[in-house]
Amino acid sequence: MLAAMCGIVGYVGGQPALDVVIAGLKRLEYRGYDSAGVAVQTESDGTLAVDKRAGKLANLEKSLADTPLPGGTTGIGHTRWATHGGPTDANAHPHLDDTAKVAVVHNGIIENFAALRAEIAERGHQLRSETDTEVVAHLLGEEYEGDLAEAMRKVCRRLDGAFTLVAVHADSPGVVVGARRNSPLVVGRGEGENFLASDVAAFIAHTREAVELGQDQVVELRAGSVTVTDFDGAPAEVREYHVDWDASAAEKGGYDYFMLKEIAEQPKAVADTLLGRIGTDGRLTLDEVRIEDRVLRAVDKIVIVACGTAFHAGMIAKYAIEHWTRVPCEVELASEFRYRDPILDQQTLVIAISQSGETMDTLMALRHAREQGAKVLAICNTNGSTIPRESDAVLYTHAGPEVAVASTKAFLTQLVACYLVALYLGQVRGTKWGDEINEVIRQLADAPRQVEEVLGTMEPVRELARSLADAPAVLFLGRHVGYPVALEGALKLKELAYMHAEGFAAGELKHGPIALIEQDLPVVVVVPSPRGRSVLHDKIVSNIQEIRARGARTIVIAEEGDEAVAPYADHLIRIPATPTLLQPLVSTVPLQVFACELATAKGHEVDQPRNLAKSVTVE
Repeated sequence: MLAAMCGIVGYVGGQPALDVVIAGLKRLEYRGYDSAGVAVQTESDGTLAVDKRAGKLANLEKSLADTPLPGGTTGIGHTRWATHGGPTDANAHPHLDDTAKVAVVHNGIIENFAALRAEIAERGHQLRSETDTEVVAHLLGEEYEGDLAEAMRKVCRRLDGAFTLVAVHADSPGVVVGARRNSPLVVGRGEGENFLASDVAAFIAHTREAVELGQDQVVELRAGSVTVTDFDGAPAEVREYHVDWDASAAEKGGYDYFMLKEIAEQPKAVADTLLGRIGTDGRLTLDEVRIEDRVLRAVDKIVIVACGTAFHAGMIAKYAIEHWTRVPCEVELASEFRYRDPILDQQTLVIAISQSGETMDTLMALRHAREQGAKVLAICNTNGSTIPRESDAVLYTHAGPEVAVASTKAFLTQLVACYLVALYLGQVRGTKWGDEINEVIRQLADAPRQVEEVLGTMEPVRELARSLADAPAVLFLGRHVGYPVALEGALKLKELAYMHAEGFAAGELKHGPIALIEQDLPVVVVVPSPRGRSVLHDKIVSNIQEIRARGARTIVIAEEGDEAVAPYADHLIRIPATPTLLQPLVSTVPLQVFACELATAKGHEVDQPRNLAKSVTVE
């Protein structure tokens, strides 16, 4: 199944709906930028005014400037990451029924849309797009008998898949209806106005009061009320929460790209994630733990599930968990996890890592684990999202909103969270003494200063990146925790620079990858500290010599004071001396800057790389 992540905004209140919706879509464009569209209930004649355009939101804004829509105070909008049907005007959302009285926007995939499409086509409906979404508009039109929420409930009971749906009807003025199954949707509560969106960022300029929507729920918004039911119409329990960041956190703040801003925010994000983790009793605490200590002490296997950058954080977590708890730990791609029939039981702890808390592969892995009796601990950046809600314990990172598609500060805060979880397990299981835990916490507390120090020395890295704009490929090598860092560095180049980039465990060089080495090929090497694990250091110095002898252009990341690598480095990037397990917190940062600058030099859109969206909300 294709992946999808689209941005949705709904508004009802006293402001011009079009202004609110467009501003919200601008904040959500990271969720998809293949097309954009809006629908407004017009006050002049009670119809729906719609405009939608392929391409980025700017195309829609130009169209609206050339041909303004009639005014209204109720509306919906959408920015799309294409799945069913290419990025064309016809496939852009909103979609209408035959009467043009229903407008629907959608995030996700409706798995049984082909059968439903054939069914309504037989009844004479004219379908004008290639999308699965348009089917819903026609079904809503058929079911509508004056109550749009009831029509939505009836339609949702017929749908298979993962979806967020938001709709308006010309004959229901001042009403916006939404529904969610396995796809994000949040309510913003205002004074005399209410909002619906895929992400609180869309309405944070208007209100910081939010309402979680649960699985298989329908919400009806009016200017003065929010009504939530399940798909059968029964009243549903909801949880209200306050968003602890404001609109300025989602703005670029003078940077050319969100990614540059988010790289610069990493010292604060790391510090915020560490804040308040030691309780009044001197012991480490997480955010929400609904797992008894006796259960954690009985755990005999830990499995980490994650995707993409979060998977690399999980690979690093494995080193820390096994070292500090002596419990076997596996790291699994969430997309593969449940399909290989993993061995799980009540003595298994599953750790699910997701920035958004809505990553569908990770969510389905979590659900599979719980069905097998395993306990689940979530590491997440988004309060109130689905993954933490369905987990037995949660540790929230405090990175704040991350808008750029390529993850930076979310990754570093995930690393910090993984270290904290490993220490917490060591504390509960008695494999780490309190003074040992406090010493690691002290070392972690120094990480924001060290990251700041690295950021202050990046101009040579930027110059190097610009000089490599025409390189056909870049390889990355690492050992121990440097290996996942190498993978993350390669992923950033793939995402942003659209170039061939591979990360390898340096010890695997002679098992095949060394055949890739040719004259002037840039190879980035993440060097472990010579302190403590000197054997690893000596071996990677040998690796550097091997590739340099074959013509590679060596780019070496090594800690201050490590002189053994200097003779073999064509370019030497220094990082602060850091304990081995914690080195990824500083060694990753130059790779983020390198990828961002190289992509910029190639003329690419850094915040919105082609074919990608911020998170994957269906399988």
